[in-house]
Amino acid sequence: MTEGRRKRVCVLISGRGSNMEALIAAARRPECPYEIVGVISNRPDAGGLETAAREGIATTVIDHRKFDSREAFEEVLHETLLVFAADLVACAGFMRIMTAGFTSRWEGRMLNIHPSLLPLYRGLHTHQRALEDGVRIHGCTVHFVTADLDGGPIIIQAAVPVLPDDTPDTLATRVLRQEHRIFPRALELVASGRIRLENGRTVGTWTADPEIAVVSPSLD
Repeated sequence: MTEGRRKRVCVLISGRGSNMEALIAAARRPECPYEIVGVISNRPDAGGLETAAREGIATTVIDHRKFDSREAFEEVLHETLLVFAADLVACAGFMRIMTAGFTSRWEGRMLNIHPSLLPLYRGLHTHQRALEDGVRIHGCTVHFVTADLDGGPIIIQAAVPVLPDDTPDTLATRVLRQEHRIFPRALELVASGRIRLENGRTVGTWTADPEIAVVSPSLD
């Protein structure tokens, strides 16, 4: 474990927080290199706030609608993260576009989960766009957050097949299962120091089975 202690993680959410739940579950393991110390939402009605509270995790609401500018909102967000003494920030369905000034303060320490195989389908409605394009493989990505929306260096990805009868909802469900697998893994890799952001690139040590491939349609 890096530096002899678990890294302190704050999770940012805007909704139900299912990826937040996956991070919380992973942090229960004694060998996990991070702990969830706080959950912050920009929406007071976010369902994930109740979930975090039930887990005994401190929660804070910073309603972006009460600020005159994005910068003013982000200043309070930054100060709140400092109060939590956060080492890392995990964006788990946090639906706010961040300015370059804010992302630079947390460069290499803020991660985001996105429901596509970046750099494909940045932004919203990723599953609908994948179906419209007729792709046979879709997926999800965890990346470092930069000022480039959904364009930060990639940490980990998971791919799933696209089936003939898929709808945006069925495809989203299949992708979400993989999001819940790879987000905790990405956070573990960064918290342990095995992966880091260096000169705008993801560097470190990781392994993968070179024989594994998602083939859609199946070759069988």
